[in-house]
Amino acid sequence: MSSQTSLLSINELTAGYGKRQVLLDVNLNVQTGEIVALVGHNGAGKSTLLKAIFGLVKIWQGCVIMGGEILNSPSPRKLLRAGVAYVPQGNRVFTDLTVHENLKIGGATLQRQMVDIGIERVFTVFPTLKSRLKQRAATLSGGEKQMLALGNALILSPKMLLLDEPSLGLAPPLVLETLQRIQEMSQVSNTTVLIVEQKVRDVLNIADRVYVLRNGSVSFSGPASELADDTKLREVYL
Repeated sequence: MSSQTSLLSINELTAGYGKRQVLLDVNLNVQTGEIVALVGHNGAGKSTLLKAIFGLVKIWQGCVIMGGEILNSPSPRKLLRAGVAYVPQGNRVFTDLTVHENLKIGGATLQRQMVDIGIERVFTVFPTLKSRLKQRAATLSGGEKQMLALGNALILSPKMLLLDEPSLGLAPPLVLETLQRIQEMSQVSNTTVLIVEQKVRDVLNIADRVYVLRNGSVSFSGPASELADDTKLREVYL
């Protein structure tokens, strides 16, 4: 962790879809340079929380504070300008385009020179992609598609990454590799990370702190090391 400065704060956030409430009075804080894991059972509200932070789900009550600025109605455009990038589930890339074309689209909001710098930054963390530049994304492995999806976010040099289950659909060895790459990406680029992940034990190995969601509310928050003990993990997670 590079400092103790709060980059993201969620205060008493309540949100849902239509009339269905999913989140209730969620408080969460992420400090600059941290990797914070958000875990819990399916349906606990983890992905909804990321979407609410990024302005993809309407906030009913509460607010998002990013870099000291209160965002009562955050929008993806506003969050991108504030330096926040969101990587949804499912290795979402443009499969008909090459790796290079995907990366250029990822940097579409940047000046050309900055796109080239951003692509080189991506290669620092994901060197495999450099040898796949002219390859269509459809022909990449699951792990390589995930690298590309992360690379598309990293090209923007974000202050913060919101990652929604980056291990989804990956074989166990690739899960560990992907999470290690995320940790490396955070360290190399000094990028703060809030990550939703079902592979709880694996994500705890790279996280500084962890929040457990249960039925839309925070049931535990603290250092990830506190959940290294199986008894404590069962107590807060089950």
